[in-house]
Amino acid sequence: MSRRRGTAVVLGASMAGLLAARVLAESFDQVTVLDRDTVLGVRESRRGAPHTRHAHGLHARGHLILEELFPDFTAELSAAGVPTGDLGEMRWFFNARKLRPAHTGLVSVTAPRPVLEHHVRTRVAALPNVRIGERRTVLDLLSTSDHSRVTGVRLRAEDGDAVEELPADLVVDCTGRGSRTPVWLEELGYRRPDVDRVKIGLAYTTRHYRMKPEMFDGVQSINPVASPAHPRGAFFGQVGTDTCILSLTGILGDHPPTDPEGFLEFTRSLPVPDVYHAVREAEALDEPASFAFPASVRRRYERLTRFPEGLLVLGDAVCSFNPVYGQGMSVAAIETMALREHLRGGGGAGEFFARLAKVVDVAWDISTGGDLDFPAVEGRRTVKVRVGNAYLARVQYAATKDADVTAAFMRVAGLIDPPQALMRPSMMVRVLRHAMRRPAPGPSWLGAK
Repeated sequence: MSRRRGTAVVLGASMAGLLAARVLAESFDQVTVLDRDTVLGVRESRRGAPHTRHAHGLHARGHLILEELFPDFTAELSAAGVPTGDLGEMRWFFNARKLRPAHTGLVSVTAPRPVLEHHVRTRVAALPNVRIGERRTVLDLLSTSDHSRVTGVRLRAEDGDAVEELPADLVVDCTGRGSRTPVWLEELGYRRPDVDRVKIGLAYTTRHYRMKPEMFDGVQSINPVASPAHPRGAFFGQVGTDTCILSLTGILGDHPPTDPEGFLEFTRSLPVPDVYHAVREAEALDEPASFAFPASVRRRYERLTRFPEGLLVLGDAVCSFNPVYGQGMSVAAIETMALREHLRGGGGAGEFFARLAKVVDVAWDISTGGDLDFPAVEGRRTVKVRVGNAYLARVQYAATKDADVTAAFMRVAGLIDPPQALMRPSMMVRVLRHAMRRPAPGPSWLGAK
């Protein structure tokens, strides 16, 4: 256990901020989490996190980390009616072909995101040295006269005009894509980080249904994943004892409609019929709602040569991934463990961001590489990207024939193993046995378009 070191302030009370607070509580006497919303006791989507209404999964590596940070967390969720299952035993479709199921031992949690955050937030708020400040807007940073160190934040209560100064030995920005740290750095005389973007023009449209057992036929979720040949995708899963969620995805402006008839027709247009047959006569619990995600964004803090001490950045405020890959919460959890190692080992912000970059690199390469397989997505297609996508298509096809390939693929998708694990000689033999050449995509159940 590292020694106590004064006070820390976390900006943002969603998953990244909560996990950061959990780890900071091991090293600081007092940790304060600030959020502009009401968050305690909240189990529904809130103003500051509208994306949480849509399908989310806590997969593999992220689940293992949460279980380490919050012992018996999975049992707590299960007791509350949250579905959990094996990542490889879900019904996955790639290129309109069903993967062969595989028992992987990797747990996937498909709670509604607000419910999952509620359980984490309750655990964090119960820590004796953590305080959660609700309805607080952070205005800017406090710093020393030479701006070499951040010393706290200035904030204002949502229901008042008075400005308060909150001193801190460390400020951790977990405010997501809308992070103002680049602006604050510039105001303090530092350079903004470089930004990498991959524009995908994605939108989710989501609707909830009353669940019937026959909808899933014994599986936890049914997931036709978008591909260049079949760019419309869906995540259809159980999220409670009698509730299921359907999030439709469309990229490059082909967005799922929000009117019920258009929503159902988009579902019918998926390359496989499973989801449409499950919901066409199901009882809807709400109206379809949409959320746009224009681009994956990565801020390159690790490239900055100057950065004030007493300030770190974490989660989507560093890198926000295409959500269809289900990486966000797991990457935030892995980053949290990098924060723990940093606090225990010491070093400046530069060392932390270098450590964080190694975490982000893997997930960024997976998601942006996959996006660049779509011809209309703009971006530089390196030899690594082209070769990787060609081989991955072979892996996905082989996984329709060989459960061991499915298991290996899910370990990479779940961020347990690096992508290079799929290129081990024994695995390459399995893959190339079924697909020496890049396979043609499977046909849509509706026939030629």
